[in-house]
Amino acid sequence: MTGRDPAESHRAATPLELLFDLAFVVAFSQAGDQFSHLIAGGHWLPGLGAFAFAMFAICWAWINFSWFASAYDTDDWFYRVATMVQMVGVVILALGLPALFTSVEHGASFDIGVMVAGYVVMRVAMVGQWLRAAVQDPSRRRVAYTYAVTVTVAQIGWVLFAFADLQLGVILILVPLLFILEFSGPVVAEIVLGGTPWNARHIAERYGLLTIIALGEVLFGTVTSVAALVAEEGWSSDAVLVTVAGVGLTFGLWWSYFIIPSGELLQRYRHRAPVWGYGHILLYGSIAATGAGLHVVAFVVEGQAAIDETGGVLSVAIPVALFSVVMFSLYTYLMHEGDPFHIGLFVGTVGMLVAAVLLSAVGAPLGVSLVLITLSPAVVVVGYELVGHRHQSAALARQLARE
Repeated sequence: MTGRDPAESHRAATPLELLFDLAFVVAFSQAGDQFSHLIAGGHWLPGLGAFAFAMFAICWAWINFSWFASAYDTDDWFYRVATMVQMVGVVILALGLPALFTSVEHGASFDIGVMVAGYVVMRVAMVGQWLRAAVQDPSRRRVAYTYAVTVTVAQIGWVLFAFADLQLGVILILVPLLFILEFSGPVVAEIVLGGTPWNARHIAERYGLLTIIALGEVLFGTVTSVAALVAEEGWSSDAVLVTVAGVGLTFGLWWSYFIIPSGELLQRYRHRAPVWGYGHILLYGSIAATGAGLHVVAFVVEGQAAIDETGGVLSVAIPVALFSVVMFSLYTYLMHEGDPFHIGLFVGTVGMLVAAVLLSAVGAPLGVSLVLITLSPAVVVVGYELVGHRHQSAALARQLARE
């Protein structure tokens, strides 16, 4: 375990990495399903808090593994067994999500005991991997020890937090501090101490693959909504519109994401990786929340929600808006330059979402509002294919030509 070549060409995701990602299908689905129940019940604020906490935990577990794998994947028996142990931890974490959401729904403190147990399983395996790297890669020993120590200290903090009976005010202070500790380890290791030999194009592919997995939750939400409509009124025009809207929205979000030339820019500017990587936590959260919003629409159609149709439309439109904000921000950050044309695309995207909500508020059919939401990422896709690709090519050439 001496480190992979960061300039290795044609580096692709391995079958083991793809298998590892499957565990996160369950985690995303659990988080989205639990979130949708709380929104439909009118408990949007505690639901949002629990969902944000859950998505951070899920994404952070994946990020820890993926960056390590990009740098040190040996694919020997020890590495494979350690990966399997981490998958067990992810499943345990996913099984602990219902307790978290139930506790906040009833006004209790965060019940994260099972989630933390899953994290302990993952972190023990991860620390073992970092200690192995510290022994076998002497040139990066300080980097590996930094990761091992910060992971261990943060995990101790989460264990104490899980089993302590804390007041809400203390929780609101302690959780951000633990988040900061989690974030600081990779920043110090990668920027201050020289970092690990991760492969830029490989890591860009890995993030793209998890994006696709998260988008599966949007398709699942579509199926749930259409099934509710069909059960309520048969195959109506609304059912057809929701089907087209859900699949179109999934496709539009996918197309928008893969417009950004992340691999090329990260290979040239490795120091931009932390902001890009951390920003994806919000991106994945917005995608999973979009799927949850479509679940909410199903509850509204079935008459099992405490909110009306406009509330259901908002539950989809808001996360799609967040996705758009994060996407434009990541693009601008990676490119390190603005483009007035992109501002126009962003305004058009938001305009479609606002129109969808307003039409629902004045009584338009649910399917029509969802189709307008679907057209919001289509604004970006069409703008890019007609004009934006030339702007991007010129901007990318300028970035890659800089010293």
